[in-house]
Amino acid sequence: MSIHPGQQAPDFKLYNSAKQEIELSAQKGKNVVLLFFPLAFTSTCTAELCHIRDNYARYNSLNATVFGISVDSLFSLGKFREEQQLNFDLLSDFNKTVSAAYGSLYETFGFGMHGVSKRSAFVIDSEGIVRYAEVLEKAGDQPNYGAIVNCLEGLGR
Repeated sequence: MSIHPGQQAPDFKLYNSAKQEIELSAQKGKNVVLLFFPLAFTSTCTAELCHIRDNYARYNSLNATVFGISVDSLFSLGKFREEQQLNFDLLSDFNKTVSAAYGSLYETFGFGMHGVSKRSAFVIDSEGIVRYAEVLEKAGDQPNYGAIVNCLEGLGR
């Protein structure tokens, strides 16, 4: 399954690293950026999430809430978030259901791992409609941050 712009975003409930349940549909009225990433503590994932951390004011100014999502446990994500001083929520998709719903799941990954989130970016507007979708096949690639910001700018505040 893949998600395309114009579709209703699949709703979900996931726990953040503070053990709070986050529901996508509860974000109505705000733009949402979902960033699926393979694994905490890896170089490309750290670079990606630190880029967002360092530019978070820009996303915030565009009425956007950013969530990072991976199949790591909420405990691993908590340590990763703390070490990298990330200023947005990381959500644990440990059961892989949300990654699968968004077409963002590697069947096989390195080191014999199965079911790891693909690096992906989705922009969801204040009404829950997907306005941008980018699913990367190569884990070493990063999302197109400029395209994400351009999409958010086009949605208004």
